[in-house]
Amino acid sequence: MNILHLDTNHPLLIEQLNALGFTNDEDYTSSKEAIANIIHQYDGFIIRSRFKIDKPFLDAATNLKFIGRVGAGLENIDCEYAEQKGIKLIAAPEGNRNAVGEHSLAMLLSLFNKLNKADREVRNGTWNREDNRGLELDGKTVGLIGYGNMGKAFAKKLRGFDVEVLCYDIKANVGDENAKQVTLEELQLKANVLSLHTPETPSTIGMINSEFINAFQNSFWLINTARGKSVVTKDLVSALQSGKILGAGLDVLEYEKSSFENLFKASVTSSAVEMPNAFKYLISADNVLLTPHVAGWTIESKEKLAQTIVDKIKAHFT
Repeated sequence: MNILHLDTNHPLLIEQLNALGFTNDEDYTSSKEAIANIIHQYDGFIIRSRFKIDKPFLDAATNLKFIGRVGAGLENIDCEYAEQKGIKLIAAPEGNRNAVGEHSLAMLLSLFNKLNKADREVRNGTWNREDNRGLELDGKTVGLIGYGNMGKAFAKKLRGFDVEVLCYDIKANVGDENAKQVTLEELQLKANVLSLHTPETPSTIGMINSEFINAFQNSFWLINTARGKSVVTKDLVSALQSGKILGAGLDVLEYEKSSFENLFKASVTSSAVEMPNAFKYLISADNVLLTPHVAGWTIESKEKLAQTIVDKIKAHFT
């Protein structure tokens, strides 16, 4: 088969596909339109998040047998249309789930212990112990929304703590020894921490809004390593200001573009910046921790993601 690589990845991806006898071409710079003009030559292509794979692009890919997405989510692909055309969709959530679980735990512990605030103060010559008194995770209830690869990985990391872990998922019977599956209402009644592990779908976009937040019995901490558009940022800020949300660890943002780059540029060629007021609050808040969509972005996961894609291609097409 002829395979086109549209984003750079770990070199083992091409090396192992070459060894399997596939032909591998690379094009990391051409426009989507230019790629659409040649995509009919390929049996498969591999992408991260370079551009959206929509109906016109899929129609141009007349010989396409598979799409490999080096990552967990498939929201940049018209999955329903691709499946109608008999195209195999290959993602790799197994490749970065451990990284996401560790990052989620790191964010939570950093927030509880005010590590980033304390570090910044000490570097600036301030030695303020009382104002940096932390919280312990033991005895808390952690609620997970979404209990697939990522949610399960985080729950596994929590096993060393004396916490109750609850999960809510649209699928039945996904709970296990690490998390008890409950209704959303029970999770909102009990949780002290909420961690999101959901894909981007019509039902999850804007899910964490004021109504949702205020349905929680307790004030709580929010961790989002899933998708930025799940959280309505202005409602999050209101909840931070009122104390309903005690702090937030955000690896993803509502404002992200599909490439995750040049977040607030007015246009690709512009140097002007248009920063939302809600984001201005987030970057100035001591109880908010921000990272640039890197929860699943480790040295190890880069290799694991590539290996997962190779293994799935091999299983289906050799």
